[in-house]
Amino acid sequence: MRRPTLALDSSSIPSGAITRFAPAPTGFLHLGHLVSAVFVWGVARRFGSRVLLRIEDHDQGRSRAVYESALLEDLEWLGLLPDEPALESFRTGSSPFRQSGRGDRYASVLNDLASDYPVYGCRCSRRDIADEVDAVPGDERRYPGTCRERDLRIDDEGVAVRIVMEPGAERFDDLLLGPQKQTPEQQCGDLLVRDRLAQWTYQFAVTVDDWDQGVNLIIRGEDLLSSTGRQIRLARLLGREEPPLFLHHPLVLKPSGEKLSKANRDTGIRELRAAGMEAAELLGEAAYRGGLLTRARPITAADIGELFG
Repeated sequence: MRRPTLALDSSSIPSGAITRFAPAPTGFLHLGHLVSAVFVWGVARRFGSRVLLRIEDHDQGRSRAVYESALLEDLEWLGLLPDEPALESFRTGSSPFRQSGRGDRYASVLNDLASDYPVYGCRCSRRDIADEVDAVPGDERRYPGTCRERDLRIDDEGVAVRIVMEPGAERFDDLLLGPQKQTPEQQCGDLLVRDRLAQWTYQFAVTVDDWDQGVNLIIRGEDLLSSTGRQIRLARLLGREEPPLFLHHPLVLKPSGEKLSKANRDTGIRELRAAGMEAAELLGEAAYRGGLLTRARPITAADIGELFG
């Protein structure tokens, strides 16, 4: 059995930690999501952590009820049940763990921050930024601060909102990847927290949610590693003194090196189920793809904690 790069033990993951699985209902779940779920539930079961399920539907333009229903069904079929809340609370619309119902909370947090920290309106589109900033292969485009001095009102229609990212580094120890140093001001520039359609961004919503919901162990794919420094800084600006622990796991990639995509229906859980794969087979395949097994073999949801010690 292949092990994670760094050994995980009770000294690195405190007893009673709270983690979360937070899919976006913008497509059907695929094998890449299942790798993440295996890490989340596996680490949680091994170290006595709690798993929260959160539906990250902040992008109302792409989120669909059919995708949410499907992911709830897939998780139940796989045996990956959250400790909180019950799946039925999402089906009845009573769960507080859905981002689309938290707009008032996000607005309140932003208003509190804006009272004593630089926050400003922005009219720049992605095209505007692309025209102004050259793309560097492997890097994200850094917002150059075009609207910082334009004095745009943040509550005007069609105006986005950005938070100033001051110079300076953020350092943290990833539980698998080791010591990290990131400089948000150089990576992304001033952070977009609400877009021109008045939708809250991923960076802002998850930072507020993790703080409010007591999440202190964040387990997710390496594609989100670059977001960590800015989320740590944002959380501190909002008042969270102690940042969460972070664990970024390997991604499942296509032969071309690209990550799997919902849009392209890559290795979809529903397609694999329809082809006759059992839940234990799918969990074993995900554990193998995530580097936790040397070969794919069936493993149940009750046993995935054994992959971590």
